[in-house]
Amino acid sequence: MLTPASSTLETTVRRRIDYKTKPLGALGRLEELALQIALIQQTETPVLTNPHLLVFAGDHGLAAEGVSAYPADITYGMVKNFIAGGAAINVFCRQNGLQLLVCDVGVNGSFEENTESFVKYKIRPGTRNMRYEPAMTTDECEAAIDAGKTLVNGVQYRGCNVIGFGEMGIGNTSPAALLMHRLTGLPLDQCVGRGTGLSDEGLARKLAILQEVATQHADQTEPMAVLTAMGGLEIAAMVGGMLRAAENGMVILIDGFIATAALLVANALNPSVRQHCIFCHQSDETGHKQMLYFLEAKPLLSLDLRLGEGTGCALAYPIVQAAVAMLNDMATMDILT
Repeated sequence: MLTPASSTLETTVRRRIDYKTKPLGALGRLEELALQIALIQQTETPVLTNPHLLVFAGDHGLAAEGVSAYPADITYGMVKNFIAGGAAINVFCRQNGLQLLVCDVGVNGSFEENTESFVKYKIRPGTRNMRYEPAMTTDECEAAIDAGKTLVNGVQYRGCNVIGFGEMGIGNTSPAALLMHRLTGLPLDQCVGRGTGLSDEGLARKLAILQEVATQHADQTEPMAVLTAMGGLEIAAMVGGMLRAAENGMVILIDGFIATAALLVANALNPSVRQHCIFCHQSDETGHKQMLYFLEAKPLLSLDLRLGEGTGCALAYPIVQAAVAMLNDMATMDILT
């Protein structure tokens, strides 16, 4: 809910936007975006500083059930790729001026690297197999949430006020679908998709296994309990990061299916997080469109992406910059009189 002060600010910013050298509403979503960022920062002249993208990585015990088209050890290999600078997210962050920070919260493997762009907060080497037991203990889930909060505090201390979240974890569309199912109430078959490219047979098997998991943990309904039983370490870290970013008054860039599932949890824990979020794209993964609809979110892009890593955030960031530049730098109708 807007406070009286922010309501006054909204009126002022709307007038500034309407008085730019253009027809009313002619810049469409850019106008909405500029207003949102002004309200997040509580100023008529918002500024985006030291943008960061945090990628959290973790493995999943459920991957042993064949819910992904790729083997679990790809998680480790992809984190090595992030560190080497060769992944899509490295390319897009370099192109668009975002600082990339990768965090191992639960990868099944050890890393010798210790750099400014890679940190280790490993809680455990992957979640347990949620088909048979909760994915995490309460302490493990809370530790992952704390890792996300710690990293957000760290980048904010270095002047960051706009932050995106990405992930890496083979099999993580499964916990994301389960979180979506439990927190939105939508039927599971509307939440489960092909992930990394499952065949029809693989998709049917995945849905059957996830139905077992949902039944196994049917008594878990509170957001933290659902996250602990059917989530992932990297998802929990994103939840913590999003919560802290909102508390710190930051602009939050939301990526695709898995990141939005993390937001579902964060939003359930603190609904004020939602107003800080810019939804960067609509993923090609089954369920993301309905997840966005549930959150009453309008994505900036629709590029049929289904990679994760925060790639949608990095690709959409120039649009976010354009909205702020329009508000601050575009002339008003005064110059025409």
